[in-house]
Amino acid sequence: MALKTAKEYLDSLRELNPAVYILGERIKNHADHPMLRGQIDATALTYELAHQPRYKELMVAVSPLSGDEVNRFLHLFESIEDLVKKVKMIRLLGQKTGTCFMRCTGLDILNAAAITTYNIDQKHGTEYNQRFMKYLRYLQDNDLVCHTGMTDVKGDRSLRPADQPDPDMYLRVVAERKDGIVVRGAKGHQSGSLNAHEVLVAPSREMRETDRDYAISFALPIDAPGIIHIYGRGALDTRQLEGIDLGNIKYSKYAPLVIYDDVFVPWERVFMYKEYEFAGPLVRDFAAYHRQSHGGCKSGVGDVLIGAAATIAEYNGIASATHVRDKITEMIHMSETMYGLCLASSTEAEKTPSGVYFVDSVLANASKLHEGRVLHEMNRLLQDIAGGFVATLPSEKDYQNPEIGKFLDKYLKGVVEVPTEHRMRMFRLIEKLTFESRDIISHVHGGGSPQAHRMTLLRETDLEEKKRLAKDLAGIED
Repeated sequence: MALKTAKEYLDSLRELNPAVYILGERIKNHADHPMLRGQIDATALTYELAHQPRYKELMVAVSPLSGDEVNRFLHLFESIEDLVKKVKMIRLLGQKTGTCFMRCTGLDILNAAAITTYNIDQKHGTEYNQRFMKYLRYLQDNDLVCHTGMTDVKGDRSLRPADQPDPDMYLRVVAERKDGIVVRGAKGHQSGSLNAHEVLVAPSREMRETDRDYAISFALPIDAPGIIHIYGRGALDTRQLEGIDLGNIKYSKYAPLVIYDDVFVPWERVFMYKEYEFAGPLVRDFAAYHRQSHGGCKSGVGDVLIGAAATIAEYNGIASATHVRDKITEMIHMSETMYGLCLASSTEAEKTPSGVYFVDSVLANASKLHEGRVLHEMNRLLQDIAGGFVATLPSEKDYQNPEIGKFLDKYLKGVVEVPTEHRMRMFRLIEKLTFESRDIISHVHGGGSPQAHRMTLLRETDLEEKKRLAKDLAGIED
């Protein structure tokens, strides 16, 4: 099948019938719901750009499974060049959307699963990799969006999965049948679950033998019976319903809680079944890939933050102020450092026995840890440059009111050459960029918590080699 157009993608979502709840009500036709559509349009852009000659090299790859062109979000990393192109593609999309476009998790779990299924087969003589490649070919042939079902709700975080008072706090197998398995649990923070056609579920942590019922990975359509998507509120989300004061007038973000209420999975869609020793490696591989993704995505969003800072400085008449130029320079430094780290993690990648290239985990985690710190600082600097109207700007409806709009047009003016409306629009965009809770928390917890990044850095770094370097220079022989 040829690459879908954006319209064909939207039409394909309308053919699905997922169980979706928003603000307490079950909705129909999720693809056109105003609180979801801004995010779905961001995903649609990944289809649109694949048809534009200017971006084809970044957006499209050739599948070794079929020899056909596929969207790069469905492509396994066959080389360092593939990983570099991934980062550049993701930065491009971050620049064009200013938010999440919801396909990175799918790309990252597909590559992690390709490695893990191969490794399980090598140890246990299973046929998971063959199943997985057949599934990947299905996604590619139909140009589908896949998202990752990774983050369990966890319950009491001091307890392991099998020790929870409520055993459903981590997704688990509750029944085994001749034709498949039945699973129960919930996955939180599911960015893009309703932008996708399919979900690929994986464990969210390492497992021990007592946790083996939780060591499962499988794929299903998002509208499979028993899967329930519950919309997660954001700080500014109902503005889509109002149709005003949007800030980002094109795109938005959401992240549902997804319930798996005794969901049946056929065996041909199961890619890990109680091989508990491979749960941790699958999570860590996904995490490294996804933390590499963040450096590209957030540097693209960083470009928008920097552009907003420079623009509002001009509109406020302070663009030439030394302190403003210093702040914008610092924002550029932060963003480019993040981008450079994830590019470096790509160029230092190595080929795994599965044939898939794997990033340098230390550099990928360093990029994500850096992001968690500097994106908040970039937001603060942007708010500093913009001023208080980011938080107190009257509504678009007030501006359009014939009785009071003239006062807003007069008193919200900055430099005389810039229309008041333009200045108001930029304030709204800055509010969206720096106050929207889902984006802000993603800077910190997207791809795992900062502590997880630190643990990975320490675990993956060869401290003994660094100690040897220091001892050698000091003239110490062990």
